[in-house]
Amino acid sequence: MKEYTVGEMAARLGVPASTLRYYDREGLLPFVARSPGGIRLFRESDLSWLATIECLKKTGMPIREIGAFIDLCMQGDATISRRLALILAQKKAVEARLDELRQTQEMLEYKQWYYETAQAAGSCAVHGTLTEKDVPARFRRFWQPPDAPSACGGAPAAEVSDGQ
Repeated sequence: MKEYTVGEMAARLGVPASTLRYYDREGLLPFVARSPGGIRLFRESDLSWLATIECLKKTGMPIREIGAFIDLCMQGDATISRRLALILAQKKAVEARLDELRQTQEMLEYKQWYYETAQAAGSCAVHGTLTEKDVPARFRRFWQPPDAPSACGGAPAAEVSDGQ
């Protein structure tokens, strides 16, 4: 069975070796063997464990919770329900974050349209002349009519040159 050093396994994962050392210090790698001299020796089978840790980390799960998850895994089948509950909770958090990011992306797309329209006209004042039907349907929820207070200081949109 082939064994890998910290550096070799880190390269395979695309992370710095210091990341794997940090995981080890935090107790996330109880499955990793050591040589008689204390050197970490990773096996092919450790790759899926490390990929799971990286995945959970990318979801925003705190290291402490990842450690708890790994501990549950090491305890065997008696903890399947608890592991599933952790995964479902993290999935729900990721879904909420994705919804938030989609909303942010929609606002950025509106801002892009806003500034492209202003650039083409040579001024942000063009927005004071638009009617609702001039605004693409997908952006109407962001758009404010010329007589409505804008998001910048309550001035009408026509008077705001860069607040949109």
